[in-house]
Amino acid sequence: MKLRLAIALTTLAALSRLLPHPDNFTPISAIALFGAAYFSRQVRMLAVPFLALFLSDLILNNVIYRQYYPEFTFITSWWIYVAFALVMLMGWALLRQQVTPTRLLFASLSASALFFLVTNFSAWLDSGMYPHTPAGLTACYVAGLPFLKNTILGDLFFSGLMFGAYEWMVGRQRAVAG
Repeated sequence: MKLRLAIALTTLAALSRLLPHPDNFTPISAIALFGAAYFSRQVRMLAVPFLALFLSDLILNNVIYRQYYPEFTFITSWWIYVAFALVMLMGWALLRQQVTPTRLLFASLSASALFFLVTNFSAWLDSGMYPHTPAGLTACYVAGLPFLKNTILGDLFFSGLMFGAYEWMVGRQRAVAG
């Protein structure tokens, strides 16, 4: 029951990426943290969050944002997957033993910061929009600051929703069975 519930919540979160939403208000980090907390007990199941991200990316890149990509696109940026993996590792370290509201809040805020740092570093390194100097890197991070607010809000919202729904449903199942 718990495994099916975790897969269902991960799938629903990934599908929510396909709905209209404010920029950067997404469940990406929440999916990574949730996967680290609840799939790490079955290591092979860590693929579920990556698969959810990849499949939702395929639809986003090739259906919803098709006008931006002239060819079929599997992955737009490997850096997003690197950030996702780092958030999962951090979530594994913080949440695998015990999920508490305080740990989840800290993990979610840390995930926002980590994702911001990695993806903006990739924009500086790969885009050609900024000179490859310390000043260029600083300018890139400053330019990304307006998007950080929605990243934080999205991470907090979706983490609270996913973890809260999971714990509520598992607790309800225990109460019914008990």
